[in-house]
Amino acid sequence: MILSCQNICKAFSEKKVLEHVSFHIEDHEKAAIVGINGAGKTTLLRIIMGEMQADEGSVTLSKDRSMGYLAQNGAVDTDNTIYGELLSVKQDLVDLEEQIRACELSMQSAEGAALEALMKKYANLTHAFETGDGYAYRSELVGVLKGLGFAEDEFTKPVSTLSGGQKTRVALGKLLLQKPDLIILDEPTNHLDMNSIAWLESYLINYKGAVIIVSHDRYFLDRIAGKIIEIDQTRATVFTGNYSDYAVKKEQLRAAAMNAYLNQQREIRHQEEVIEKLKSFNREKSIRRAESREKMLDKMEVIEKPTEVRADMRLKLTPRTCSGNDVLTVENLSKSFGSQLLFRDVNFEIKRGEHVAVIGDNGTGKTTLLKILNRLVPADSGVFRLGTKVEIGYYDQEHHVLHGEKTLFEEISDDYPTLTNTEIRNTLAAFLYTGDDVFKRIDDLSGGERGRVSLAKLMLSNANFLILDEPTNHLDILSKEILEDALNSYEGTVLYVSHDRYFINRTAHRILDLASHTFVNYIGNYDYYLEKHDTVMASVESVSSADPAAAAPSAQAESGVKQDWKTQKEEQARIRKKENDLRKCEEKIAALETRNAELDQEMSDPVTATQSVKLQELAAEQARNQTELEKLYAEWEVLAE
Repeated sequence: MILSCQNICKAFSEKKVLEHVSFHIEDHEKAAIVGINGAGKTTLLRIIMGEMQADEGSVTLSKDRSMGYLAQNGAVDTDNTIYGELLSVKQDLVDLEEQIRACELSMQSAEGAALEALMKKYANLTHAFETGDGYAYRSELVGVLKGLGFAEDEFTKPVSTLSGGQKTRVALGKLLLQKPDLIILDEPTNHLDMNSIAWLESYLINYKGAVIIVSHDRYFLDRIAGKIIEIDQTRATVFTGNYSDYAVKKEQLRAAAMNAYLNQQREIRHQEEVIEKLKSFNREKSIRRAESREKMLDKMEVIEKPTEVRADMRLKLTPRTCSGNDVLTVENLSKSFGSQLLFRDVNFEIKRGEHVAVIGDNGTGKTTLLKILNRLVPADSGVFRLGTKVEIGYYDQEHHVLHGEKTLFEEISDDYPTLTNTEIRNTLAAFLYTGDDVFKRIDDLSGGERGRVSLAKLMLSNANFLILDEPTNHLDILSKEILEDALNSYEGTVLYVSHDRYFINRTAHRILDLASHTFVNYIGNYDYYLEKHDTVMASVESVSSADPAAAAPSAQAESGVKQDWKTQKEEQARIRKKENDLRKCEEKIAALETRNAELDQEMSDPVTATQSVKLQELAAEQARNQTELEKLYAEWEVLAE
């Protein structure tokens, strides 16, 4: 065991955040801490790191073990270059390297005993350098920087010129190179693109030390975690397995707890009714029995009602009108900013009912594409057309659709003036804004709170074509699941940009990957994209290398994907036909068996028994039915296989 937390309690202004939280982390174990926003996850991490004092309880780190912590906004403030900042972690090896070089120079002119002493020193230095993995540390450093999304031409950038997200990536790189026995990461994927997240996953899976992660990235947790520590209503519960295992077990426990609560409530009501009835008899014996039952009820340990799953935020997306089949057509679209080319000659179509996810590295132009489609940014060349009766609802990750100076109530009432005060309050209540919350200014809200307001406006728009830019940013896992369910039941068309692979996997029918300045089409969800990516990109690269001037290298790659998709669809159609044939066969069998039973009953009727011609007709029909049934039974056996 490397870490033990026992009975951790913490309250802020009498509001309890953590109560008697206990768990332990074994050597080499990968664990995740999950819970809704505000559950106390970051508070728990700060207590573990000693940055905050617990009201009660203890945190014990095994002797001679080290911890490293990356906070959500883990940043560095230095004039070092990116490379120099990470190199500072390996300063002991840098010093050894300098001493070895100095020793080599001195040995060139030394003689006798001095040379012998230098040679001995050189041997000790090189042994220490080799033991510390000195011959690999620079390549390791470069590998970490590239893995975290830094290009080689960025290595010399001063850290002071970087954005907050880039500084956090530098801090993460430093922490990984320090290789503590226990790494603690708070939302490490927030500032990483998909390739960097995949690299970090592989790094942590193979990391020899223990890891504790707080993250809302469920795909990431599925890949990394072998233990889930859930913080719910101030208490901690430990689950074995990854996030998907936890979700199944959590639902089972919730259902069992709800059943226990409902059963007890039924028993309580039953006992109360019996007590009332006994008292109504107004006899000494029955009154004593009623009092006995009352004492039993008083001693009963009443089960608290479990929290309703997804009972907090309510989101339903309903199109006002149905659009035409062709929702969006994009032809030869190109965009650059100065000398930076984002994409060129992009062509694609979106049909009614499709859910299309746009993915790609940071800075490739995904958000710019959505802004072009919303006419917020002009394209350099090319055109796009919206189909008949298409009405757009836009969700902006920076929430520019909101007005900072307005209150929540004004934000809704100004955009939807036909709504009554009650309707506006009910809408905001569905997104957790009640009472005086509706008079808060937009500027005073957190990122997650603004996200909920944007979702409320999206719901009210009743649009049939939703364009969403990073819709899961700042949402906790529960809110993400609510949004996923709303999109999956939505009858309109969706185009969105997201880095959330779990979200993409659950909601996308199709993926457009922005790579090599063009869009590569994958007709499937994220798992399908992973399965086909290497094959498709090899095809893209072969087309590009054969004809560098090719305008649309994705065409050949896309044809392979479409062919594979066509094969899948044909197989699905074949299976559906067999299922349909099986159903029809069963219906025919049931109808004939029912008719034969009716014939048996009719032939048993004494009135019919005296009519020989009628009996012969009924017997002949029954024989024909039996022959047909034999054929159908044989057909059913084949279909059922």
